[in-house]
Amino acid sequence: MGKWPQNTHVAVLMGGWSPEREVSLVSGAQCAAALRELGYQVSEIDVARDLHDVLSALKPDVCFNALHGVGGEDGEVQGLLEVLQIPYTHSGVRASSLAMDKHLSKQIFAQSGLPVAESLLLEKGLVSGHPMTPPYVVKPVNQGSSVGVEIVTQENLAVPASLTESGWGFDGMAMVERYIAGRELTCGVMETTAMDVMEIVPSNGFYDYRAKYDEGGSRHDLPADISPALSARIQDISLMGHMALGCRGVSRADFRYDPETEQLILLEINTQPGMTPVSLVPEMAAARGMSFTDLVAWILEDASCQR
Repeated sequence: MGKWPQNTHVAVLMGGWSPEREVSLVSGAQCAAALRELGYQVSEIDVARDLHDVLSALKPDVCFNALHGVGGEDGEVQGLLEVLQIPYTHSGVRASSLAMDKHLSKQIFAQSGLPVAESLLLEKGLVSGHPMTPPYVVKPVNQGSSVGVEIVTQENLAVPASLTESGWGFDGMAMVERYIAGRELTCGVMETTAMDVMEIVPSNGFYDYRAKYDEGGSRHDLPADISPALSARIQDISLMGHMALGCRGVSRADFRYDPETEQLILLEINTQPGMTPVSLVPEMAAARGMSFTDLVAWILEDASCQR
């Protein structure tokens, strides 16, 4: 079976304390079932602040990281696994931390010549008027799954409370980004290979948390109905972004494309894409002839320390 023979003890890390906890529990359960099907000894860990003690007692051979969001996708758990010298999946400490910070990752993308939208980093509670002419998007700097995202479309709309009130339910900073009209496109990367480009068509017009994870929340067109040249460009940018951040294993890049202006913008790179029944990367893998179980096996095979 490669690096990890049957009966290898795999700890699946799931849950955690981020707003994406419930999605992570689903991802983790799916991955654990696939790993058992592959013949591994599997322990499912609902991650809490005592993870060091749990892993020290359990002594797994390798960790499959199915966490999403703060604490599990931002370098924190990766750092603990490095200290404990337990091999783990997906990106390492540095890449995870950079990708989770939307402001820092955008700076790296821009320095690498990749197309990004105009944006500002603001301290919440110190904003009185519109920080840029609408339309714009307000995002938490360190959240995933569109958690906390707000779109301001008109100048006569009130400035979002997420900018004017310091008690917003996330960290102390917010990113304001120029809104790009058009189509939602995404592309997965498996180490050095870009997958087919997918278009996401949300049922409610915005690809928010519910559109991502509710059955029927969005339609996935794979491959996307775009020109071969645009598809190749998105694949190239996805791979370049993956490499610029130092990502490992599987990642997924998200884009906006305005057909009227032909403007293509890289929004962010997800270092631990969802593995639920409605997630995008498993669907992309299936289009390449790779089953969910095969994808999980590939991710596990790539696990290591010093990522």
